[in-house]
Amino acid sequence: MRNIPIPVDTAKLQFVCVAAPRPRLLNKDTGEIKTDKNGTPVYEVALSAINSAGRIELIRVSTSGEPPVTLGMPVHPVDLVGFVWEQTRNGEVRWGISYRAASIVPAEVSALA
Repeated sequence: MRNIPIPVDTAKLQFVCVAAPRPRLLNKDTGEIKTDKNGTPVYEVALSAINSAGRIELIRVSTSGEPPVTLGMPVHPVDLVGFVWEQTRNGEVRWGISYRAASIVPAEVSALA
């Protein structure tokens, strides 16, 4: 399966941080932290995405470097994209969408920019 980034129109959504940023682990046993191609640690932030109809989805968004956001803060994921993934484990096929953003900033900061 080819991994093509799918842009997300964040202008039509509101985002709230529902879990504090934490480093993504490559190996839970050793505690090895995932890094990007520049050697910067990759962080994961759980966000609620709310549309104009009030529908809420919970998503985990990865970004390079620790974002300056805290639990309960309205945020803006900059250049958010989704990637469809698929894997087979023990004969069972699983799939989903992973999300990545260039950065995640407080909503007030993005409104001023």
